[in-house]
Amino acid sequence: MTVALMTVALMTVALVIVGGCAVIGRTAEPPVPRAAPARITSAPPSSARPSPAAAAPIEPEHRGRADVYAADRPGMLSPVVKGFRSLVYVPNSESGTVDVIDPETYRIVRHFRTGALPQHVVPSWDLKTLWVNNNRGNFLTPVDPRTGRPGRPVPVEDPYNLYFSPDGTYALVMAERNNQLDLRDPHSMKLLRSLPLPCRGVNHGDFTVDGTVFLASCEFSGDLVVIDWRTPSVIRRIHLGHMSMPQDVKLSPDGTVFYVADMERHGVWLVDAATYEVERFLPTGRGAHGLYVSRDSRRLYVSNRGEGSVSVVSFAKRKVVDVWRIPGGGSPDMGGVSADGTKLWLSGRYHGVVYVFDTRDGRVVRTIRVGAGPHGLCVYPQPGRYSLGHTGVFR
Repeated sequence: MTVALMTVALMTVALVIVGGCAVIGRTAEPPVPRAAPARITSAPPSSARPSPAAAAPIEPEHRGRADVYAADRPGMLSPVVKGFRSLVYVPNSESGTVDVIDPETYRIVRHFRTGALPQHVVPSWDLKTLWVNNNRGNFLTPVDPRTGRPGRPVPVEDPYNLYFSPDGTYALVMAERNNQLDLRDPHSMKLLRSLPLPCRGVNHGDFTVDGTVFLASCEFSGDLVVIDWRTPSVIRRIHLGHMSMPQDVKLSPDGTVFYVADMERHGVWLVDAATYEVERFLPTGRGAHGLYVSRDSRRLYVSNRGEGSVSVVSFAKRKVVDVWRIPGGGSPDMGGVSADGTKLWLSGRYHGVVYVFDTRDGRVVRTIRVGAGPHGLCVYPQPGRYSLGHTGVFR
């Protein structure tokens, strides 16, 4: 994410805030003491009428199953994507472009211009389209994953990030500067309803195992918001503290805990997925930012953008079991795991590169030069039946 205009109050601070995910040139905070318990509050219910989807209960897709990522194993590609060419899409926020990389040769095979501040490349719920989120340009650029070529832009206000409801009825636009969640038609992107949020800088999220609740992070106010997207309404606001800057959110494979990266606390929060109580804080590394699940659902990869490393967290042990370091340092940001699970692709936000890690030993096997400010990189296709959005959250 590149430098984005914020409110007048934020502009008075001597920091350059990168839209929705980071702060460039921010002075590192001193080591943080044990985190104080988060404050949980309830927000007034929305006055919006329930959507038609709210009347239809969501079938708990993983009831009786031990792993919400069971459909994401190597080789489990949907028939929809089996003919798609394997490519890596890199939105360069500061260049206003996308670089397309062949993961076999590590060469850029296509380069095209999008709009102002492209933040993430997001697979659609039905897996048929990739959407480039042009945050400042106020539109989405569709990309045909069969060819890797862009299509006609679609006007959308403030598309910092994009998710999809688990039943596929809504596209959920994280309107970061507007502090709201916009529910849109997942195909035409027509605005259907908006939900104002009691926090600032909404950017990432994930769903409970039954798909009914969306836990979203708000970077600029240090909050998490618990959202019933079917109503839509805010159920709770969880304040993590003035020193917090929550980023990526990922549900554990057993569906019991949300992991939330905190870039200013330098680690991840564990939040109970049933009660929404904060269980504890797990230090990982400076600038903890992106969260990615291994193909066997045993490990969580945490990109530590402030120190050029990736922490490997064991889901079973709930602790860091390994740290992969980029030789000479770097700024690993957002990305995804290859379809076979052997590579972790991450954008190098402040270095204009993409890092390719071997997940078997943690080595950086390639560093690829791309445009300026690479951000929400997308590896595609990946295993899974449908997409929940971001750079590739599949079920």
